[in-house]
Amino acid sequence: MHVSIIVPGGAAVLSSIVGPFKVFSGINQYLIDTGQRTDPFYEIDFVGISRETMLYDGIFSIRPTRQIQEIDRTDLIVITTIFGEIPEELERNREFIPWIRKMHYDREAEVASLCLGAFLLAKTGLVNGKECSTHWAFVDQFEQMFPEVNLQPHRIITEDAGVYSSGGSYSFLNLVLHLVQKYNGKDVANWAAKMFEIEIDRTDQGPFFIFQGQKSHEDILVKEIQHYIEENYQESFSLDDLSHRFNLSKRNLIRRFKRATHNTPLQYLQRVKMEAAKRDLEKTNHSISEIMFDTGYNDPKSFRQTFKKIVGIPPSIYRTRYGRA
Repeated sequence: MHVSIIVPGGAAVLSSIVGPFKVFSGINQYLIDTGQRTDPFYEIDFVGISRETMLYDGIFSIRPTRQIQEIDRTDLIVITTIFGEIPEELERNREFIPWIRKMHYDREAEVASLCLGAFLLAKTGLVNGKECSTHWAFVDQFEQMFPEVNLQPHRIITEDAGVYSSGGSYSFLNLVLHLVQKYNGKDVANWAAKMFEIEIDRTDQGPFFIFQGQKSHEDILVKEIQHYIEENYQESFSLDDLSHRFNLSKRNLIRRFKRATHNTPLQYLQRVKMEAAKRDLEKTNHSISEIMFDTGYNDPKSFRQTFKKIVGIPPSIYRTRYGRA
């Protein structure tokens, strides 16, 4: 099976290039050592558009083993993580786009994007109308650039007709394990999970989210409403109250707010409340009931359900993982 690991030009992330190589190479050695094969299962190439890519101000360099014009057929393309100013990096790596499309449509290659590689994947059009994930910190930018993609910001892995994506940063290892399980079976994937110490059952990157306020828009009035919500999230106020305070009809308020932030005012309020709850769970010894009241909730069931929906795990488990000792 031939694997093409893309080496982007510009501000690439070294771990996303080396990581898949280490796992696939480890599987090759394991299958040979256990007598399951006499030759490597994965034939791996680092594929680039230049002969050398310098990373981290020249501290590291990668020399691709082959150029895209030298690859006429491949089984899996791994789109590694680009970084920096995304539009500039997409332009810098535009030569990959027709090659990826050709390999997928004409040669039936599967395509897997890692973290911010999802931007390059989306640029190919392969996920138009399909599910895709990326790093949680870049969700707003992704949705603005690619509204035609069905972004799944909580998902660690998405899969649709031979096109895959992973969530942020090192969650790409979960996608690599997913591919190993598909190509080599569950037993081999379990071995890889143990050898590389990867939690094989991770499905949600919600616990890692840091809510950043979704203010990368130009609607001044919506920013004022956001500021009001953030300053008064502990108080009890309704959509009618917001409409009256900011002299907007409810319908216009919801439409305008959602267009700017991709959330309704109520969803935004819930996210602000849950981010405050997360901070308290991390930094204080307050009981969960105290934190519930501090964030403006009175019903424990409603608080826990909302927390789990937004964060992905119950507040008690979140405290166990991230609370101070």
